[in-house]
Amino acid sequence: MPDSNPEAVRQLLKPAVIRERAQEMLQLGLDGRLSHFSVHPERLDVCADYVLATIRKNYPTLDIPFHARWRHFVVAGVDRWRSLDEAAGFADAGARGRAAYDLAIVSVLLDAGAGPAWRYRDGLTGMLIGRSEGLALASLDMFAAGLFSGDPADPLRVDSDVLKRLDAASLAEGFQAGEANPLVSLEGRAALLNRLGEELEKHGLDRPGGLFDRLFAAAEGGTLRASYILSQVLEVLGGIWPSRLSYAGIPLGDSWKHPLIAQGSVTAGIMPFHKLSQWLSYSLIEPLQWAGIEVVDIDELTGLPEYRNGGLFLDLGVIALKQEEDRSGAHAVGSEIVVEWRALTVALLDRIGALVRERLGLTREQLPLAKVLEGGTWSAGRRIAAEKREGGGPPLTIVSDGTVF
Repeated sequence: MPDSNPEAVRQLLKPAVIRERAQEMLQLGLDGRLSHFSVHPERLDVCADYVLATIRKNYPTLDIPFHARWRHFVVAGVDRWRSLDEAAGFADAGARGRAAYDLAIVSVLLDAGAGPAWRYRDGLTGMLIGRSEGLALASLDMFAAGLFSGDPADPLRVDSDVLKRLDAASLAEGFQAGEANPLVSLEGRAALLNRLGEELEKHGLDRPGGLFDRLFAAAEGGTLRASYILSQVLEVLGGIWPSRLSYAGIPLGDSWKHPLIAQGSVTAGIMPFHKLSQWLSYSLIEPLQWAGIEVVDIDELTGLPEYRNGGLFLDLGVIALKQEEDRSGAHAVGSEIVVEWRALTVALLDRIGALVRERLGLTREQLPLAKVLEGGTWSAGRRIAAEKREGGGPPLTIVSDGTVF
């Protein structure tokens, strides 16, 4: 039983196990054993060509950055974080790193789907911006205004005790949300930040930026593995997620049940993803690099199982619904169809990454999956969605509590 084997449970927090079980789900699909999806590997070449065309359009010189929160802070060609960084004149690399972690962690946790109607009006350009980019800019503006700081003289910080007291009304004001501009799950986002403050204090941290100091100190010889970043994110932040699966006192966060996965193992029937934690880990790499740390083995992290990447495979026919009626209605994030969709997405992203690298003649070190995602699959998923559906929404509707997608 999982409750009597904590070491087996901890394995579900490792990206290697996410990848292994996602590949198992793909094989089940190839064998025709999944309830909701069939898999069509003959469509992978078409998909890879579509992704490659998107990469060449977005990054013609192939100078592709990581798929990270920092990309969303660029508005109308201006890097708002860089402007804030330069204006702040941080005393040293540590101060910059702590502020960057403060911003990135809060911003990523606030970004779990905005809904189709919400827009944020940018105070500098007057532009109305929705979805992830709008959420990012809103969080940056809240950070710059000192909403998360307990010290008016030091606004560019996030304090744990402030997070614990933050309410949905404050977030609604910051997001410009209301009846005329509805943003899904404001209460869920506020509760997540409340729990973030509590968990940080449990781990002896008075701000998210304290994680930067811990990772910097752990970089022996100036080098750190990306999987270690994820392990620390899951250890320090694991308790913030809503109560879901938990065994041996270990909360499993973004992990869900599927009856066919890992049959016969101690943790049979559990499919882990840790999507937000992995995207956060990708977003925490660059501040370490700015401080002179070399982050290695980035490809140990997996692709991200969210609706842009997943929509790419469904819209281009790499996977297909077995029952067309599944396309209508809304599906709970823990439903079997969504677990299958997300796991297939993780496995197929590895296949697409390999095909794109092959076409470009690049190695995994030169074009890690984090760059394929950015260049890349996420943009291609958005592009094909806009071609197929008015408004560019996902091919399946997911009911989320604001902490998964």
